[in-house]
Amino acid sequence: MDLSLSNYILQTINYPVLGVISVLVGAVILFNGWSDVPNALTTSIVTRSVTPKKGLILAGIFNFLGVFVMAGLSTNVAQTIYKIANFGNNPKIALMALGAALSAIVVWCFLAWIFGIPTSQNHALVAGLTGASIAISHGISGINFEQWQKVLMGLFIATFGGFILAYLITKAIEKAFKNVDRRKAQGFFSKAQLFGDLAMVFMNGAQDGQKLLAILILGAFLSSGVVNVATFAIPIWMLFLCSVIMTIGTFVGAKRIIKTVGVKMTKIETYQGTAADLASFLGLVIASFLGIPMSTTQTKISSVMGVGAAKRISSVDWSIAKNIVITWIITFPGCGIMGYIFTNIIMKIFA
Repeated sequence: MDLSLSNYILQTINYPVLGVISVLVGAVILFNGWSDVPNALTTSIVTRSVTPKKGLILAGIFNFLGVFVMAGLSTNVAQTIYKIANFGNNPKIALMALGAALSAIVVWCFLAWIFGIPTSQNHALVAGLTGASIAISHGISGINFEQWQKVLMGLFIATFGGFILAYLITKAIEKAFKNVDRRKAQGFFSKAQLFGDLAMVFMNGAQDGQKLLAILILGAFLSSGVVNVATFAIPIWMLFLCSVIMTIGTFVGAKRIIKTVGVKMTKIETYQGTAADLASFLGLVIASFLGIPMSTTQTKISSVMGVGAAKRISSVDWSIAKNIVITWIITFPGCGIMGYIFTNIIMKIFA
């Protein structure tokens, strides 16, 4: 199928609901930019390895590169999200359900942002799509459980793998640099931490950019009556658009999330920030090539908790950590139910 910009515009004229879906996807990308990207950059800003203004400029560049480079190497994550749920063979109904799912995701993410809680667009995306699929199929027959297994695997790896790996890396760094002059080590880790944070921003574009672009492609296929597509390539114009919108989002809402993750939850030093970044980056790279959707927010926060615990358990504000974990847990049922309800409402009005 032709996914060129001109053909996509023509499809939105024939199916105006595709234009609505495009706007909603853009809103989710914007939310991702002002929550996940600044979250990935948190440790460098908090430890003063980089100023907020310079850091956000660099973040925009590396996020842009992440979307482009990784999509060129592997679209496995996008394929997983594309196949997570079945929206049937009726383009009109499928597009309405997809629009309802995206509306639920936008509302959910906006509420989380208002309260300054780093939610996961990954979890919200999967939950919203699943809820909408259940609504139009009147049951769980529309859910692809094989792809859901990858989502749950990513949830487990991000939560426990990020925490444990960051804890171990922190301990290894402390042992390796025990006899090194602190001032020399500080300079090294300031640079290493910034590099690590930018690597995290790169991976945010690689992971989350693919997930959200998969929805645009799904909408384009459905509007053309095309279903059961085995593989697809992401067009360059979509990559560029995603990168620009995500960068704008980063500049809009970074401060609130940075304060919650990097300042309130635990106090970290530069070497600890480096450990958290390294642990997060390794997990996300492996997951991207295996087609496992992982939340950059969840991975980074789990890693920050891990480095805090390596210092001492009491250095982590577990009340804030608990609230964040609760948000992750309730996102699946909460956003899924919201997607289900929104779909039923839209179907009764327009179907």
